[in-house]
Amino acid sequence: MDKLAIDGGLPIRTKPFPAWPIYDELEERLILEVVRSGKWGGTGRIKLPELEEKFAAIHDAKHAVSIANGTVAITISLQAAGVQPGDEVIMPPYTFIATASSALLFGAIPVFVDIEPDTLLIDPEKVEAAITSKTKAIIAVHIAGAPANLTRLRAIANKHGLRLIEDSAQAVGARWDGVGVGAQGDLGTFSFQSSKNINAGEGGIILTNDRELADHAWSLANVGRIREGGWYQHETIGWNLRMTELQAAILLGQLSRLDDQMERRERNAQLLTELLGDTPGVRTLRRDPKITRHALHIFMFRIDPDLTDRINKADVIRKLNAEGIPVTSGYVSLNQNKAVINETKKWTGEERAYSCPNSERACDKEIVWLSQNIMLAGEPDMYDIAAGVRKVMASLG
Repeated sequence: MDKLAIDGGLPIRTKPFPAWPIYDELEERLILEVVRSGKWGGTGRIKLPELEEKFAAIHDAKHAVSIANGTVAITISLQAAGVQPGDEVIMPPYTFIATASSALLFGAIPVFVDIEPDTLLIDPEKVEAAITSKTKAIIAVHIAGAPANLTRLRAIANKHGLRLIEDSAQAVGARWDGVGVGAQGDLGTFSFQSSKNINAGEGGIILTNDRELADHAWSLANVGRIREGGWYQHETIGWNLRMTELQAAILLGQLSRLDDQMERRERNAQLLTELLGDTPGVRTLRRDPKITRHALHIFMFRIDPDLTDRINKADVIRKLNAEGIPVTSGYVSLNQNKAVINETKKWTGEERAYSCPNSERACDKEIVWLSQNIMLAGEPDMYDIAAGVRKVMASLG
């Protein structure tokens, strides 16, 4: 057996993976056009209409509202959908804190429903049991770029008269059953934060097929104005949460590469899944056949649950990093997050506990991440990753 790099052996690789973001003269030209226009803010309407139209079309949506970031995109979507302070919002705990904080920011209460262990997506079969008279919405999180089961979640939401919000922050370009994500719920939100597959440093967007919801969301993000009203015509209370024209320019450049990058990530993910498929000690995730396009914001694999009592995830990650494989650990399960627990208690007056063992195991013991820029590397790099995983797992016995 080769000596591990962490113990002084030779690492599997020293070559870096592709840097992120990827950009060229196109972004520079588009930004310069905005700069020279003198209309830089979110009311200039230089690049924003084109961005909103293109982004909506990619996801089969009729309407798009550009927003300052992905977190407040969820907040605005919840409020546009009629969620009020004290209302409950069902969501998975295996997600970034913004899914929960976007509700807590105005006093809506996150209710956590556990994930499927082999997909890491919210378990639709557990959602109905969590519905109460206070439930007003379900948030489907398309974790790592894999769409949640929108067919079942839509049916459950319709049955109980609930709004379905899609947190598509990691899922630009993904499709469920042939239809773009973000357009299958009542509203769908996306993030353009610097790590995302389409990146403007910050930014977000809301999609919907409902004109009334789109207009309400637009008003909430535009200090309570109405679309065809006067500049000082404020008919409700809203925030100033507009995206700038400079961000829209960058995003138009980024979108020009979306299809090519998605195809490369998909090819590499298929190869890496095959290479890891017969590796002792690890398992790949199940992909629902209705996921007709995966965004692959993160490639995830699992340490075999049968081994986690004697194999420490943090130790596996340290050893893989030493081999030149830049894996990371991922989330803290939000049902155990102190900030979420404390903020929920502030609004409800009680400390709520949720049993989410699948999410907790995924966070603490099992799931390992590779970021989306790594999946833009070449085919030989996928072999390096698989070789590193095999080497480390073999050393653990």
